[in-house]
Amino acid sequence: MLDLIIKDGKTIHEQPIEIGILNGIIVEVAPVVDQEAKEIISVNQRYLSAGWIDSHVHCYEKMSLYYDFPDQIGWTKGVTTVVDAGSTGENNIREFYEMSKQSRTNVLALMNISKDGIVHQDELADLNKINEETNLTRLAELSEFIIGIKVRMSRTVVGENDIIPLHMAKALQYKANHLPLMVHIGSAPPKLEHILTLLEPGDIVTHCYNGKPNGILDEQGAIKACAWDAYRRGVLFDIGHGSDSFNFRVGSKAVAEGLICQTISTDIYHRNRENGPVYDLATTLEKGLAIGLSLVDVIKMVTENPAKQFHLKDRGYLAVDQRADLTIFDVQATKEVLYDSNGNTVELSQKIVPSATVIGGKYYQL
Repeated sequence: MLDLIIKDGKTIHEQPIEIGILNGIIVEVAPVVDQEAKEIISVNQRYLSAGWIDSHVHCYEKMSLYYDFPDQIGWTKGVTTVVDAGSTGENNIREFYEMSKQSRTNVLALMNISKDGIVHQDELADLNKINEETNLTRLAELSEFIIGIKVRMSRTVVGENDIIPLHMAKALQYKANHLPLMVHIGSAPPKLEHILTLLEPGDIVTHCYNGKPNGILDEQGAIKACAWDAYRRGVLFDIGHGSDSFNFRVGSKAVAEGLICQTISTDIYHRNRENGPVYDLATTLEKGLAIGLSLVDVIKMVTENPAKQFHLKDRGYLAVDQRADLTIFDVQATKEVLYDSNGNTVELSQKIVPSATVIGGKYYQL
């Protein structure tokens, strides 16, 4: 007998789907699951996807600059896994790990190469805060929690150090079995072309559609050659919306020309959740629709794609032997107005509304 069957769902390809769950694992995926179960829940023809993964958030509750609470941005918003992107470094990530165990939402982390993470805006201005040996020790110690490395490469963060912290991050990455590396791009220096030149296939550029002069568009509004070169080499692009890092014009231009992000993430923390323009992952997915992506695209960008880029083999797909992490949602017609990070607006025609999550085989109504 199964623990739970989710019945009467549909995939993003509009096909019928039901999920059988036992001991927190998916054991059957079929148009109809005809077994006995302790609990059977109908989702009444709503969409059913693998659990959404928000691959760039800030949810270490003890921080003062950028912080939020995993369950405020997680399961209550349709998100089953959040990846904290560099809030903590080797000096405080153990405490973050212990705190994360109290959350219903699955929490994973990218470790900042600076020892205390983002305690201050300029965490990479002092290179003495970067210790390769202790970073390697922490990565090995918390290998189930730390799934990658984060380095923020913009002027306010690196101070006078320009591209040096990225060289240090790449050196650490090589010694850590080539863990995924996420690189924040912002204002110069360092220049975008200098950053992208150092990146390799599988490295992740977050804030890829920002509207800053050091972004992917040149002064004439064309996509820079260095961005195309990196994209064609297999560097991965992530939206990482945030308070100041997503622009409708840049995103629409990139999507129209084929420079399409692999992942959609929020860069959420309590202020841009409470006051906008981010609010939650569903709203960010809607903005993906607004720049020309399809529903199939955006759901893949918060399920299969982040699972693949962070080597999360147990989630991201509706398949047997995967974790029973699911998101149930509707798509409704609307005329809502959305804002990007620069105050530009679009009128939305479709609204994505999560209604329930399943985490580790347990069903939670929103």
